[in-house]
Formats: sequence, structure tokens, C-alpha cells
Amino acid sequence: MTSNHDPLTIYCPACNEAFLGRLGDSCCPRCGMQAPEHASSSLNTIHISMEDLNPVEFDAHGKDDLHHLSGTEIDRYRLQSLLGKGGMGWVFLAQHQQLNRPCAVKILSPSLVRKDPDYLERFHVEGQAAASLNHANIVTIHAIGQSNGRHFLEMEFVPGRSLQRVVSENPLLPTRAATIALGIANGLAAAHRVGIVHRDLKPDNVLLTHHGIPKISDFGLAKRLHGSAVKEGPGTLAGTPHFMAPELFLGEPATPASDVYALGVSLFVMITGRVPFTGDGFADLAHSIQHDAAPNIRDLKPDVPLELCECLGLMMEKSPTNRPANGIEASQLLQAVLGQVRDVESLLHTAFDHEPHVEWVREGARYRFCVTLPNGRRQIVFVETSDHDLTERLLQIYSLCCPAESHFHREALRLNSEIPHGAIALRDINGTEYFVTLNNYPLGTVDAEEIRRSVLELAEYADSIELKLTGEDRN
Repeated sequence: MTSNHDPLTIYCPACNEAFLGRLGDSCCPRCGMQAPEHASSSLNTIHISMEDLNPVEFDAHGKDDLHHLSGTEIDRYRLQSLLGKGGMGWVFLAQHQQLNRPCAVKILSPSLVRKDPDYLERFHVEGQAAASLNHANIVTIHAIGQSNGRHFLEMEFVPGRSLQRVVSENPLLPTRAATIALGIANGLAAAHRVGIVHRDLKPDNVLLTHHGIPKISDFGLAKRLHGSAVKEGPGTLAGTPHFMAPELFLGEPATPASDVYALGVSLFVMITGRVPFTGDGFADLAHSIQHDAAPNIRDLKPDVPLELCECLGLMMEKSPTNRPANGIEASQLLQAVLGQVRDVESLLHTAFDHEPHVEWVREGARYRFCVTLPNGRRQIVFVETSDHDLTERLLQIYSLCCPAESHFHREALRLNSEIPHGAIALRDINGTEYFVTLNNYPLGTVDAEEIRRSVLELAEYADSIELKLTGEDRN
């Protein structure tokens, strides 16, 4: 729906968010749902990310604009810069002036407090409960308070990006997605043990650190969907419809099992980049979530292991009695699926985050490294997993020497006998046959130090072979 205040502001009842749209286009830019005519968001929220932030463009309603607070003080905090604006309020990077440490301060949206009088009480009750959680996969809440009529939370500052932002740029490899889901499940388990239900778990509410560790935010602070925003739906719901369990549309209370359903949907989104259920309107979406079978994820991503597909199906069961009952059981299920297979991306972060002469990036299903050698030459190394069954997969590390031209073959065979470990092999790279130096490791037992050492050594060997065969620095 297009806001009466701003023709570019679109509220999507399925995402429970407002976005900047295009003139003449009332479809949600995230999920594609056609917004209903003449409706307006009772919450009047705009969801943006740190990278997209434009202070001029996003002053859609004026009354809620808190940009001017940057550079000012609130209570014991000096607000340094705006990190982003979400459904709950405005988040600033701040400095705790007494403890001299960075933190994040979330200031409640004034319009949210005005339009949902019960929200302020829930904000304090749930904020105090969430502050009792101390877990590596949960954003820590340090304090809750108010100053000059503004209500705020002081939270741990997590350098990184939201999981939604990461996935919107590039869906994750299945094992990587399952590993992140396991971290989220561990955070949910800690909350469920003490009786706290998240109520609005989704990729927007998960932050990824620079090391790829997921941290859940906004425990218990789900936005409400009101009848004025969703005329054809129930009177009052809380959460984000795309991630809400079927029973919630019947008015049943949120439970740990409904959090598990949201985790399953989030895992689906991580792997495919899309939500599992869509509809022409809210009622159509709700009916689909309650009654339609979820798409077979292997039809969309054939490389998803069967074990992970079955795990996803269990978490997204229609009946809560058929799902893992809580984060504890979901964690155990995901751990059983992953077994001893390590998440490659996490291993690479551990191996190379403090290696200044190595740069790397994911390219589809493999990782491309550029290693700067002590002699100033540069060498390309690739890391990828084999196509074996999940428990038998190998981690393959190889570095390009040079194209396998026929006049190099004899010398390459001689050099092969001189390499202290690994081997010179032939490999097709984008349609061209190359000589490569190659090492294979069982994915279930390889560690970060083995990967680091192998990448660096293979780069040196490949560069040496390249120099002897061609006299050049081609890679």
C-alpha cells in the first residue's frame, strides 16, 4: 500500500515493514506482495539498513525523525552516529561516558509509543527479561531507561551486518546456512530455558559479526499487526507474517515451538534468498502458511543435503507438536545433521582474519584467495568442497600454476617429484586446463591451522612452478 503521506512509502502487511518503493508500483520490494489499497500502517515504520541510509530520503513523516540526536547526549551516553532505523525505533552508535566503551542505544519510536500504549509496558517487562540473557549468540542488553521522555535500551554494539542484508546480497551455501541456524538455535535454547520466547525471529533480527557469528536481537519485542493495517486478517497479531507459525494465525500464544518454526523459515531464506510462502494478500498468505505444503527446497537448490532438507521439514511442520519443542531440541537436531562436518566459511575466518597478506571472497560454491608472497609476487588459490555425501566430503585446496600447455608436461612431471607434500595435477578452470598444486583434507576433521598452512604453502609451490615453467607471474 502507498502511504497517504509519501507516495514512495510502501507498507507490506506480510513483512510488517514499510519500504521506499517506486512511483506507480505498490508491490513490496522484498517479497513482491501487492499491498492493499487505502490501507495504512498503524505502526508507520520504515526498515532500512546501515548501507542504505539516506537522512534526506527517509524523513517520510517528520514527526518521528530522530536524526538530529546524532552528536547529542542522552542520559550517560553520547550518540555518535545513526546505525539504522527499524520497526522499534532508531539505533545509534554511542559512547558510554562513564565506562568509556562503545555501545548501541536503541531509542523507541515516539509514534510507536503513541499508537500502541500497551507497547511501553511490554517494552520494559520484556527488556528487563531479555537483559537477564547472557549468551554468545544473543545481543546483550546492558540497561533500560528513559531520559527527557525518550525511552531507550543500551545494547552490546555488534560490528557487522544483519543476516537479512547478507542474504539479500547472496544466499548462503547450505552448510554455512545450517551452521548459522545452529548458532541461532543455541541462542534460542538459552532463552527458552528461562521461559523467554522471541516472538519475531527473522533474518532482520539476527546480526552477523565480522567473524560470521550470529547474534539474536529484539527478544520479546515483536511489533503488532493491527486490523487497520490488515483489514482482512485477525484483529491483533504480533510478529512478521512470513515467519509466523500457522497456529499464531488462529490466535494461539507464541511458544518456543513457534520460535522454532521461524528458525526453519529463516533457514529456508538463508539458502534460497526467498520466503517459502507467498500470497496476493494477507488472507491468502495466512491460508497458504496454514494449509499449503512448503516448497521442496531441493527443487530450488539441488545441492542441499537430504539430511538438511529433512531437518528443515521438521522445523516447519504445520503442527507445533510435530516440531522440535524448543531451541534445545532444534539445536540437537541441527547438530546431528551437521555431525563432524565443519562450516568452511567459519574455518576460513578463523584461519585468515589476521593474515594481512591474504584476501579472499566467495565465488558461488568455492572461495578464491589472493596471496601476496614475500617476494612480492601474487598467487591465486581456490578452496572448495567435493561432491561426495555429506559425511565423506573432502576440502580441496588448489593453486593455479599455469595453463597446461603441451610443451610444459615433461618439466611438470619432473617438478612433481620434488614437491614435499601435495601434488601437481590437471584441473579444468572455466574451460581451460591448468596445472595446479593440490591438497585434499577430510572435511569432517580438517582444522583452521591446516587450511591456513596449506593455502600458504600451495601458493608458494605453485608460484615456484609457474616461474620455472613460464618465467612469468601470470597468477
